Amino acid sequence: MFTGKFFTAAFVLAAACSASAQLFAPLDPDWKEAEVPPPPALRTSGLIEIDSPRSELRFGVDPASISVGRDRIVRYVVVVRSAGGNVTGIYEGLHCKTAEAKVYARHNGGAGWVMQADADWKPLSGAPHSSYSMQIAQQGACLGRTPNGNPGQVARDLRAPYDTKFSPQTR
Repeated sequence: MFTGKFFTAAFVLAAACSASAQLFAPLDPDWKEAEVPPPPALRTSGLIEIDSPRSELRFGVDPASISVGRDRIVRYVVVVRSAGGNVTGIYEGLHCKTAEAKVYARHNGGAGWVMQADADWKPLSGAPHSSYSMQIAQQGACLGRTPNGNPGQVARDLRAPYDTKFSPQTR
């Protein structure tokens, strides 16, 4: 009496339950962030432009700065340009599992990199100061609640048009 539609529906329901269990799995209580490498030299050319529609600022990720640590944190430098030509560098990390970002250092003009003493993880959602970080996570740094593979894969998906991001052809 069971039809193909019943089995299809049962399969979809089981897959959805499995996926939601992974998304809401408890965090590893023993997880610790690894020692953060120092920020790389600030580069302002060859950047991967990040769409941030609600901002007048322009954002670009330095592909050479992207790393994925053993602690599963995606780290990179984002270069911020204002309409007036001011340039700032931000060295930050994304914790895909918790959907949080942390600013490790800022680069301002002649001062070079200044480490952030109060670097804490901040949620990506609902925080206007991190809208560009959310875009970086969604556009290629994170694949769901995990890092999007290796630094090369992150860079490829950040560069890719929306309809080919996370596509098997770019893997």
